[in-house]
Amino acid sequence: MKALQISLVILFITVPLMAQQKSLTVIQERLEQRIFHLAKFGIQENGDTERVAFSDADIEARKWIIETLEALKLKVHIDYASNIIGRRKGKDESKKLISFGSHIDKVPNGGNYDGCVGSMASIEVLTVFQEQNITTNHPLEIIIFSNEEGGVMGSRALSGHLTKSAFSVKNSTGYSMGEGIMRLGGDTTKLTQVIRKKESMAAFLELHIEQGGILEQKQLNIGIVEGIVGLKWWDVTFEGFANHAGTTPMNARQDALLAAAKFVIAVNEVANSFSGAQVATVGRIKAEPGAPNVIPGKVISSLEIRDLSSDVIEKVYKTIKERTKAIAEELNVKVSFELLDTTANPALTATSIQKEIEVASKNLKLSHHYMPSGAGHDAQDMATIVPTGMIFVPSKGGISHSPKKFTSAKDMANGANVLLHTILALDKKLK
Repeated sequence: MKALQISLVILFITVPLMAQQKSLTVIQERLEQRIFHLAKFGIQENGDTERVAFSDADIEARKWIIETLEALKLKVHIDYASNIIGRRKGKDESKKLISFGSHIDKVPNGGNYDGCVGSMASIEVLTVFQEQNITTNHPLEIIIFSNEEGGVMGSRALSGHLTKSAFSVKNSTGYSMGEGIMRLGGDTTKLTQVIRKKESMAAFLELHIEQGGILEQKQLNIGIVEGIVGLKWWDVTFEGFANHAGTTPMNARQDALLAAAKFVIAVNEVANSFSGAQVATVGRIKAEPGAPNVIPGKVISSLEIRDLSSDVIEKVYKTIKERTKAIAEELNVKVSFELLDTTANPALTATSIQKEIEVASKNLKLSHHYMPSGAGHDAQDMATIVPTGMIFVPSKGGISHSPKKFTSAKDMANGANVLLHTILALDKKLK
């Protein structure tokens, strides 16, 4: 009889708790308001927000993030790679962490969504747990990664892939990566201490806008990311001879910019010559001396190649390099390729987590679609050390890295709810 009474008590407690967790939902309006508030850090006179990593706006936004997390009773610190880490205790502190998060830094003129949606959604999930007195079995960890847009700096540090050669890479603030780490509260001399051992965490999840138009075109709610493309960046330098534009005959010129222009066309032609979904882009050109009446003597151009296969990236690169050398020889200029330390290898997400994201989507009556990510993310490096899952929500018009990008409050809330219930499901199933 006593055993029966105990069982009934356990059932009385457990059933309402399960029902409570099943009906848990984020507050859509609060999530959107946090997006709007974050956009105030770095806001310009025209209403757009500029918040490149290492900028004053980045620093101010990070302070607000820390204050917000501390208000949720999390233990918060900045690690040596300048990541903001917030930890919430679990029922069993011996269990591995379930981590989730994204980034708040942006590309120049980049708009207010991207990783900001994942970061604010992660905070919203933690807010719901706090308000509803939900304590997970596993300890939880939110990570707001540093300088994602300038080379996934924070996640590369955690995965042990950030090397000293990256410290000299500068972004539009003028600060190098090494200077930026120190400026944000990290310490370049202690980066090895932030490296996470492989599988020292139970799982990592990242929510992000799609940055493409597939979900919107198909009128679907949730993207379940199967893998993230690898990418490589190069500086391609053309060296000719700067001379007077009025007195140097056309057939006697060593025009570095003309070589660079033909290089841009070659990149496009080569990328299209391969079957598959690989992409190659030239996004930056700097001509010197940069005067209208001087033939450019030196040009530094960027080259980026992305694909889910490292072999494909290498094949595309070699073909582009061969074409470029021929162009340089034809125009009597020199060319060199320098691989930058911003490389990210292709990464597949964990199928077990993909399935939990699918189940959460179905339970929430949200349509879903399995898809690759053509953009790089912090999840890419995290996938090398921990089972990782990634959730996409639609981007209006497929627009990204633009002030015109937009994701509706409803879509953001849908993604946040999938994140919330995936965390709860993993908490029950993982050791």
